[in-house]
Amino acid sequence: MTLHPTVRGVTDRIRERSHERRSAYLALVERMAGRTPGAERMGCANVAHAFAGMPANDKLRVVAERAPNLGVVTAYNDMLSAHAPFQHYPDIVKDEARRGGATAQVAGGVPAMCDGVTQGMPGMELSLFSRDTIAMSTAVSLSHDVFDGALMLGVCDKIVPGLLIGALHFGHLPTVFVPAGPMTSGLSNKEKSKVREQAAQGLVGRPELLAAEQKAYHDQGTCTFYGTANSNQMLLEAMGLHVPGTAFVNPGNAAREALTREATRTALGIIRGKRFAPIGQLVDERCIVNAMVALLATGGSTNHLIHWVAVARAAGITIDWNDFAALSEVVPLLSRVYPNGSADVNQFQAAGGPGYVIRELLDAGLMHEDVLTVREGGIREYTRIPALEECGALRWHDAGASKDDSVLRPATAPFSPIGGLKLLSGNLGRSVIKVSAVPDDRHVIEAPAAVFDSQDGLQKAFHDGSLERLCQQGDNGVVCVVRWQGPKANGMPELHKLTPPLAVLQGKGYRVALVTDGRMSGASGNVPAAIHVSPEALAGGPLAKVQDGDRVRLDANAGTLQVLVAEAEWNARPLAQMPAELQDNNGAGMGRELFAGMRRNALTAEEGACTWL
Repeated sequence: MTLHPTVRGVTDRIRERSHERRSAYLALVERMAGRTPGAERMGCANVAHAFAGMPANDKLRVVAERAPNLGVVTAYNDMLSAHAPFQHYPDIVKDEARRGGATAQVAGGVPAMCDGVTQGMPGMELSLFSRDTIAMSTAVSLSHDVFDGALMLGVCDKIVPGLLIGALHFGHLPTVFVPAGPMTSGLSNKEKSKVREQAAQGLVGRPELLAAEQKAYHDQGTCTFYGTANSNQMLLEAMGLHVPGTAFVNPGNAAREALTREATRTALGIIRGKRFAPIGQLVDERCIVNAMVALLATGGSTNHLIHWVAVARAAGITIDWNDFAALSEVVPLLSRVYPNGSADVNQFQAAGGPGYVIRELLDAGLMHEDVLTVREGGIREYTRIPALEECGALRWHDAGASKDDSVLRPATAPFSPIGGLKLLSGNLGRSVIKVSAVPDDRHVIEAPAAVFDSQDGLQKAFHDGSLERLCQQGDNGVVCVVRWQGPKANGMPELHKLTPPLAVLQGKGYRVALVTDGRMSGASGNVPAAIHVSPEALAGGPLAKVQDGDRVRLDANAGTLQVLVAEAEWNARPLAQMPAELQDNNGAGMGRELFAGMRRNALTAEEGACTWL
């Protein structure tokens, strides 16, 4: 299939603007890959330290026989459901490596925090910057420099982008990502949201809300909605960094161990096959565009308009929101998974999953097929679904037709002819909106502004009834502006706790919207939300000029975000200052003081909020 001209054009523009940095990056990858293997390159004392803790047979293999040595970087902890399954993965990897005449060591661990635990709490202000902390932890793990390849064990929101950024700074290593899969389905996402809205209105109490939440989040594995964690897994499939079809196999499935063993064999296959396919070579402009297309086609998390910008930068590639916007105009929406629909990721997998989506996109000319992957068969292998045969062997089969066209549809008959994300720009700055979950009649909202300096302020206004009164006074609607939420201000927390109260008001017939320089969760719902507004208020962005009562127009159809104030008045209006009480409390407690340097150094959201450039 001929590549779509827009996909080709976006890729060409990315390649052209990235040429200098990408060339320097690839030169470094080749130089590092061409060195003598670690055990031979290092002094005797270095070698002795590196392998002192190994069993004798492994030590013999890696030192005397010069066998390949894999480094395992793991995000295991047993507090978080998504990462608890990783507990025994290193033992499986080591066993499979030995069977293949190689060795493996746990190179290090990286932190893994859960945004579901920290939503609305002070710890959420560490969340975004945990990504770069994970990247640095990955670098520390691999810095012992005795590895011929790497396996990355991680799943959730900041963990996979952090592991990927860290791995790309060791771009000379063949690297395979190893997921753990989603938990089995519990209380439906629709029913969970209903109880949350009832709780926001005081119709049910804490016991009922807690019971519902525990039915939804009930076992090991990732959450079952299509938020950032599961979007990560879809993107890694589209980039060819997994064993094909690995993403959404449940932790308890017998195929899970077989797929982990296959990941080990895949990494060793690259090393021994002398196929120059280190991760820095695989993740090129085409690979990044394939990930962007997959995100748009599935209505994935808005967080990736930050994270994948940072991932691309780690590979010497520069992308921006204009690239996402251009692709969104031609990439159709192929899936409806909560919050874009009622299905969960288990239903998505049963309907055909990533294999179906990737096949449809390739056949429609919307993905690059001429890309390297961790498998010799290329990206076409990722259109197939794995199954475990009675003999214990893995076999892959074609995804076939959609098993449920309310969840997955072909590119010839999509849910929408355009992708799930839109770029907004205007005199309030540049921002993004996830339109795939928003009803068509809510794509344009114009109403007076209600300005809040914190998410707590909005919550208070909802609970005391003043926000609804503003709706009644303001043309049956309100645009809530929540500022001082950017990377430099407080680490750019997710503001998912604002979804239920705004959804309640919307459900009463009011026309409401959110405008913020903060983030929303990957599970943000059907309330129009212009997020990641850049530049942020603390950096002199125009959100700092908005006043209560200013008319604000959010138009997702036209791609605009405007405050309807006379230009002369707007230009003359001074910037508000971050309230003193917020400055005094900013970064106080919960370890936030340790991240002050990251807040100072953070780039804009559109530049990936990177703290290391």
